[in-house]
Amino acid sequence: MNGDWLLRGRDGRLTVYLPSDDAVLCRAELVPGGPWETPRRVGGDQRLHPGPAVGQGADGYAHLVAWRPTGSDGSVLVHSTHFRPRLAPLDWTPVGHPGKKGDRTGTPAVAVDDRGRAHVFVRDKGGGVSLLAQKEKGGWNPWQDLGGEGVQDRLAAVTGESGLVELYAAVPGGIAHWRQEEPGKQPVRTGDTGAFARPGTLYALATSAERTTLYFTDGRGELCAWRPGADPVPLLPAAGPGPVSAVRCDVEGHDCTVLAQRSASGRVAFAAYPSEREELGAAWTESGPALPPDATVSLTLGADGRLVAATLSPSSGRLLLSRRKDEAGLALGAWEAV
Repeated sequence: MNGDWLLRGRDGRLTVYLPSDDAVLCRAELVPGGPWETPRRVGGDQRLHPGPAVGQGADGYAHLVAWRPTGSDGSVLVHSTHFRPRLAPLDWTPVGHPGKKGDRTGTPAVAVDDRGRAHVFVRDKGGGVSLLAQKEKGGWNPWQDLGGEGVQDRLAAVTGESGLVELYAAVPGGIAHWRQEEPGKQPVRTGDTGAFARPGTLYALATSAERTTLYFTDGRGELCAWRPGADPVPLLPAAGPGPVSAVRCDVEGHDCTVLAQRSASGRVAFAAYPSEREELGAAWTESGPALPPDATVSLTLGADGRLVAATLSPSSGRLLLSRRKDEAGLALGAWEAV
């Protein structure tokens, strides 16, 4: 799943979105902090390609996008909205193809602006980035060509606290950044950094009222933080090969960013530091059992504002959850199977 797959809805219940063969499944808490319902299939019985994406708006609505096969050599992007955890998501609706027709061109990424409009980014067949954005009162605007050459797969889309949508992408020789200058406007490329990013390691987070931060692993294996307009800052050695998950939360009265990543040992590694203060450093602390190589981790805040971490292994289908203890520091409780 490209994007955060552990989300908190408007009613405080948590939802997870689980890729499963040719579908996406969702599960939600029956009550905040309580037991979970059984998995449900998103969007009906339509068959999907692997690699769905999810994004969430300030209204709590989740927007899911995936490729659906249309024939022996064709695919189309489809979209579903999930308004509340206990409600059924809407059926998948075709939204088009950046080249009008053809096979898949890249893994989609989704961000939702402060007016609830989903923005779907995808690498196009020319190696650049194309954008499909919802209209405020329903429907979709035409595809927009954002440019770019040699864009790598696994784009990182994010919405800043300003409500403006941003995109990060690995390109030959560095990382590119696009940002909306005004609500509803086409994002423009603001400038690149020459830092090399290992494929599939990009993750973006709004870290202050003015800025978003991109986390990525560089060629030396360092987990770096980059905010456009400055140089990337090495934070600490990456715990493992995949992307991190990150969330901001209050730790002892301080605005901190918490990072999580499946480590080389197979366990989940956590690190925390004051938001945008990378110069203070951070250190990993491992938690939980060893996980399969395909396991991913996602972070969010529960209805009580406390950190919640989840891990999912597509090969085993095992979902584990851990919550921050009600005590000083950032101690997590035991990992429990959901």
